[in-house]
Amino acid sequence: MDQSRLRNTAIIAHVDHGKSTLADRMLELCGAVDPRQMRAQYLDSMDLERERGITIKLQSVRLEWRDSVINLIDTPGHVDFNYEVSRSLAACEGVILVVDAAQGIEAQTLANCYLALEHDLDIVAALNKIDLPAAEPERYAEEIERVLGIAAEDVIQISAKTGDGVAELLDAVVARTPPPAGDPDAPLRALVFDSNFDQYRGVVSSIRVVDGTIRSTDNLRFMQAGVNHEVDEIGVRLPDMTAVDSLGPGEVGYLLAGVKDVGEARSGETITTARNRAEEALEGYREPQPMVFSGLYPIEGDEFSDLREALEKLRLNDSSFTYQPETSGALGFGFRCGFLGLLHMEIVRERLEREFGLSLITTAPSVEYRVTRTGGEAVNIDNPCDLPPAGEIERIEEPWLQAKVITPTAYTGALMELCQERRGEYVDMAYLSPERVELTYRLPLAEVVIDFFDHLKSRTQGYASLDYEPIGVKASKLVRVDILLHGEVVDAFSMIVHQDAADSYGRKMTAKLKELIPRQQFEVPIQAAIGGRVIARQTVRAFRKDVTAKLYGGDVTRKRKLLEKQKEGKRKMKSIGRVEVPQEAFVSALRLED
Repeated sequence: MDQSRLRNTAIIAHVDHGKSTLADRMLELCGAVDPRQMRAQYLDSMDLERERGITIKLQSVRLEWRDSVINLIDTPGHVDFNYEVSRSLAACEGVILVVDAAQGIEAQTLANCYLALEHDLDIVAALNKIDLPAAEPERYAEEIERVLGIAAEDVIQISAKTGDGVAELLDAVVARTPPPAGDPDAPLRALVFDSNFDQYRGVVSSIRVVDGTIRSTDNLRFMQAGVNHEVDEIGVRLPDMTAVDSLGPGEVGYLLAGVKDVGEARSGETITTARNRAEEALEGYREPQPMVFSGLYPIEGDEFSDLREALEKLRLNDSSFTYQPETSGALGFGFRCGFLGLLHMEIVRERLEREFGLSLITTAPSVEYRVTRTGGEAVNIDNPCDLPPAGEIERIEEPWLQAKVITPTAYTGALMELCQERRGEYVDMAYLSPERVELTYRLPLAEVVIDFFDHLKSRTQGYASLDYEPIGVKASKLVRVDILLHGEVVDAFSMIVHQDAADSYGRKMTAKLKELIPRQQFEVPIQAAIGGRVIARQTVRAFRKDVTAKLYGGDVTRKRKLLEKQKEGKRKMKSIGRVEVPQEAFVSALRLED
């Protein structure tokens, strides 16, 4: 194909600003989908995406518009899936930056715009939802010019719902996005920017050809994995997968090469031909750093191998989470997994349960701490159970973030109060307009990942938006709170918390477990402790059996004898008794919402 006809672009925006709806209108306008088969969020293939109304996985499609061919990538908008956006941008020369005409610039709008500038991409800005009664396109076009430096007259006004202005937007993409550069005569170099596993066809890789040409008869070399594979099929998504004979420089498509080992075709892999190999691999992607850690355990112990296989396959499709085996005295064998955020963690767990039919227990989320022992040795801890005794610790450092919150000015005080409650440090406040302000705070990651976003939304009636980035670690006064049942530590409930919040966490956890743990034949003390010091206690009372019910009169010593026998039996049972904690108690006590 003539490279001058090609345009590679991605749609980027804050969550819920209309990316997927805009992609739907583009598919209709370019005639890519039969009108009878058209549905909302056409490119979102997962049931989970449709139910939640969010994009989780990037999706690519080839569109024909006038005399040009546009390779379009629809990306997620949530901060937890920023890694998907950065992978998409590596396959593009330009982006469509969508801004809601009723809400203006939000936190992820800024983050995604800066990401596009880092990749040196041409930006076509569009104000969406101009059909809404609350839309103020002229005002927000000026805000885009003032904040992002894109001229207000260059901002295209559209409605992805009605289709108004979408044709003009496509014309602007063709006019303002440069065609891809690439040498058709050079050795083949193609970048794998996404992969997923098909149980019938093996690994399906989304590729962008940078140099050379890939043909359906080629024998390929996967440079990082160091393996060779014959091409089974190459093709393009129209949006249905359609086989072609070759893909030239700048083209985006898919590859099937009979890859069965999920580790051989990871995102960032460079593909070349086995005979005429390229000298250097493409840059690929920086490995994402997990921010939140949690244990995943199968409810049925014999599903451990199924869980390992499911994680391997899901890791191919989502390379931004990590996992390694771990053992818990309470929950058995499972995996310690690292995620980019709490929503990411929830999505991964739900996909494992839906797509692979597993039933899982998720332990309370925690972050990675850097612990310096008294001898000077530094270790990274992501599981509270691995924290050394207090006497062996010189200091504990926790990860911190720089968070940017964009909010209407009326809620500034409420948000500053929230950030102060979460041990935040004020950095800056900038007015984007007289009605909207951007607050910048430094916050501990542990205070953000649990329920910070929920409180942010509730205190601002849903108007505030959040974006954050890691800025390093900082020493803090942290302690491990253990939960003891009948004197035994239950490792699944252990948590590293700030010293000031330890008493509160201990009281809440013991009170909750008192409701969840069934009564036993003996009294069960539930204690929260820091080291050897108990900070909270609740007691599950024993069953009271009336052993004298069968007595009908007679000497009182008979009654006393039976009561003494019962008392002795309970004392003996208490000394050897082990508390049975039902799985439902773990599920409820460790529920993410709490």
